Order: sequence, then structure tokens, then C-alpha cells
Amino acid sequence: MRLPSYGPGQTIGLLGGSFNPAHEGHRLISEIALRRLGLDRVWWLVTPGNPLKSPAELQAIDARLAAAQRVARNPRIEVVDFEAAIGSRYTFQTLRYLRARAPTARFVWIMGADNLTQFHRWQRWREIAASTPILVVDRPGSTLRALSSPAALTLQRWRRPERDAARLAWATPPAILFLHGPRSKASSTELRRANSDPRTVLKS
Repeated sequence: MRLPSYGPGQTIGLLGGSFNPAHEGHRLISEIALRRLGLDRVWWLVTPGNPLKSPAELQAIDARLAAAQRVARNPRIEVVDFEAAIGSRYTFQTLRYLRARAPTARFVWIMGADNLTQFHRWQRWREIAASTPILVVDRPGSTLRALSSPAALTLQRWRRPERDAARLAWATPPAILFLHGPRSKASSTELRRANSDPRTVLKS
């Protein structure tokens, strides 16, 4: 099992998800993270499946990987699927693995604001927050719900101001930072719905 190449002290953003399918919103928040945090790389962790979502509409992982690689279109974004190889179902397991295998890298967990609204439902979410700095990127329609969510309220005392974005990768966790900026309305759910709607086919 080989991870993407990295150097000691490099800062790497981790954007996990099913990418079912990947879309411009994934690339946008990755590029915002690269620019505002000064990250060296962002890794898209294409998961075998999301425990909080039904597998009924989940495409095969090879198809999702290929689509993600087409969407990424940035040499500093790398698409990987090692979670399937190591048998990780949960983010806390993935982060444990990365800290053991890549101890000299500095990782930041990236999520959209829509994911922060349900972060308190993730397995061992407190362990995630205690082990890795978290970047939350604003998403349309999610700002208020995200900032008033159970996890956000619990982590409020460790929230960093946006002016500290460039130092987040080096912060001692818990550390959470909420970034505002350009937002994309793209949604994997809406894309799946459009692709399954026969009216979409007739319009194309």
C-alpha cells in the first residue's frame, strides 16, 4: 500500500467522501484550501462507502475514482483510494493510519459546511477533532445550520479566526477554522438526480 509522495513537513489537506460523483464544488473547496492555507497538496480520499448514506445509488469505486481524476484538473490535487485497501470504514481509522504511516506530514481535515451539520454523527468525531486541525469551507445554504450544529458548538472554544488560515496546518488540535469565500451550488445528490431524470436525457 503506497501513499502519494510527500516530503517531511509538507502540509496536506484531506478531503474525504464517496465522490458519487465528484463535481466542481469539490475542486473549488480544495483550491480555496490550497490558496488560503498555503497547503502543499490536497488528497481526495475516495471512500468505499459512507456509513451514513445508503449504498443503493453508490457507483463502483473504479468509476468514482476515474470521474474524480477528470474533475480534479490540478497537479496539486491527488485522487487516492487507499481506504479500501486498508479496510477503513471511518475517518478516525484513516487518520490513525496516516499518522502512523506519514508522521512527518502535517494533515488538515477539510469538509464543506454541509458536512459540519452532521459531524456529531461521525464515529469518534471528538477523536478526529482532537487529533487533526479541521477546515470548514462555507457551502450555499449551510452557513447558519453549520455554525449552530452540535459539533460546531462543542468546538467553538477552539475556533480560529480566518486571519489564522495560513497557520492552521501547524496548529495544535483541537483547532477548527471556518472559511468564507466563493461558493459552488454543485451537489453530488443533485447530479445523481439529474442523471436519473429522463427529462435530462431529452434535453441533451
